[in-house]
Amino acid sequence: MGERDADVVVVGGGPVGMGLAIELGQRGVRTTVIERHPTPQPIPKGQNLTQRTMEHMHFWGVEPTLRAARTIPATAGIGGLTAYGSLLSGYHYDWLKRGLVDRFYGQRNERLPQYATEGVLRQRAAQLRCVDIRYGGKVTRVASEGDIVRLSIEGGTGGTVSAPYVVGCDGSRSVVREAAGITQTLSDHDRVMALLVFRSAELSRLVERFPGKSYFNVLHPAQKGYWLFLGRVDLEDRWFFHAPVTESARDGAYDFTRLLRETVGASFDVEMEHVGFWDLRFAIADEYGRGRMFVAGDAAHSHPPYGGYGINTGFEDARNLGWKLAAAVQGWGGSALLASYDAERRAVFASTAKDFIERSILDDRDFLERFDPERDPEGFASAWRARADGAVNEVDRFEPHYTGSPIVFGGDGKHSGAVGHHRFVATPGHHLAPGTLSDGRHVHDLLGQGFTLLSFGDHPRATDEVRDAAARRDVPLTVVEQPDGGLTEHYGAALVLVRPDGFVAWTGPGTRDDADAVVRRSIGAG
Repeated sequence: MGERDADVVVVGGGPVGMGLAIELGQRGVRTTVIERHPTPQPIPKGQNLTQRTMEHMHFWGVEPTLRAARTIPATAGIGGLTAYGSLLSGYHYDWLKRGLVDRFYGQRNERLPQYATEGVLRQRAAQLRCVDIRYGGKVTRVASEGDIVRLSIEGGTGGTVSAPYVVGCDGSRSVVREAAGITQTLSDHDRVMALLVFRSAELSRLVERFPGKSYFNVLHPAQKGYWLFLGRVDLEDRWFFHAPVTESARDGAYDFTRLLRETVGASFDVEMEHVGFWDLRFAIADEYGRGRMFVAGDAAHSHPPYGGYGINTGFEDARNLGWKLAAAVQGWGGSALLASYDAERRAVFASTAKDFIERSILDDRDFLERFDPERDPEGFASAWRARADGAVNEVDRFEPHYTGSPIVFGGDGKHSGAVGHHRFVATPGHHLAPGTLSDGRHVHDLLGQGFTLLSFGDHPRATDEVRDAAARRDVPLTVVEQPDGGLTEHYGAALVLVRPDGFVAWTGPGTRDDADAVVRRSIGAG
């Protein structure tokens, strides 16, 4: 192995990059983070954090701190609402009822601006002795040199830094992705989107009629399925607003105050703080890694901010890739383990984009073309009620999984994706749902840093076989042996092997899989 300054270099210290640094640092992996901005950029994006993301925050040791940093108190509520025509039209229903799937996760969802989340993660990363954060520098060159990757840095501390592995968490214009020669597939919707940040005390009073709601999605026929989307940043009358606009809006001649008032359906004061633009398109890297270079977050995928999928997808990238990089650095990962990052995560994003975000745009467009409350009040009302019912099912349908992954059992011939169904039964490739032991402890709280074998009831031989197989390969394994107490029925298996990221790798006994084969496949060793 050539000279190296770290085990992994993370380019980009936004939320995903900092999350990855924490994931690696907690596993004892020497990590250097290169981040241009000394402080988080105060643009309120990436606000909705799912239950799964909050499980990551729990594992990273920041869950209580993150909840304390929220800018909207729990008493105000963080729910969403969809309206037709304008926010105050009278046609509305609850949107993104994430609380409906709370029981399948170990944490509740949360809402706070991305810059607040990033601030908490920066503080946590700085506490880890093996994480070196270098602010103020820009990576200008990334080059493979045998068994290391060397990066040139301009500004900040300057100089170079080298490591066996580099991860680009450096956004949609990723330097790392370009250096690795990874191409992208783009799906351009040919729309210019505006992001506004503004203050309005009157708007805050207008939405008091929607208690417990903090963000609002307005469907208007003129927008052809694209959203007018606004929400609270805090309770100090700060708001954000996303909307499709004409190309000429970039020239500064657009009346955003008028658009805001039309979206809400009332006149109110507007004090503009920020106006930004971006092109509405989907982008996905054609590979999530090549050689010793990998990409995560917006460097790997980007899409319109519909439904709060973006930042959560990035955090899952970090959790998935982090334990695999640690396994490679520490020597217990198999030769195919790092390749499984692409096989699992790229398929999940492709499904998220197609089956949820793009489908939502097309479904909304179809609805707006077919139904009009002025033309057919009864038909519209019936269809609107059906949409409200469908909003409940949508939350359950979004269940990212790794069925068919080369490092999990079962699912042969199937593929990873985002469409599924929440369940308690432990299924290889799926997230492990919570469970309660006979002594009142929670199963999630007993999961180790490495793999965890849950053994319910009396299965000493099978348990010891897995334990010994892991030991022979130096695979970190925590064994949790507990009386059955109904857990075999709850999880549908007496033995459950859980990966370091909380997904199920294998269940048993009662299969023909021998323990060595189980461990080998789970770590990408064949």
